[in-house]
Amino acid sequence: MTGPSLIFWIIFVIPLVVFLIWLMRQDKRKGWIGLVVLAVIVVGAVVYTIVKNDGKQDANVTQQPAN
Repeated sequence: MTGPSLIFWIIFVIPLVVFLIWLMRQDKRKGWIGLVVLAVIVVGAVVYTIVKNDGKQDANVTQQPAN
C-alpha cells in the first residue's frame, strides 16, 4: 500500500468501522440505527462520486486492450 492509502485507512476507515460497531451495539432495536447510518454514508459516497466525476473516466487511467 502507498502512503496516502495507509493514511486514508488509519484516519477514516478504521475509526468509521469502530464507530459503527459501537453504534450498533448501543442500539437496542437490533442495529437499525447503524444500518441507517451505513446506508446514508454509502449513498453519499455514490452521489459524491457521480457529481465529482460527472460520469467521465479519469484521464490518467488507460484501459488495457482485451486479449
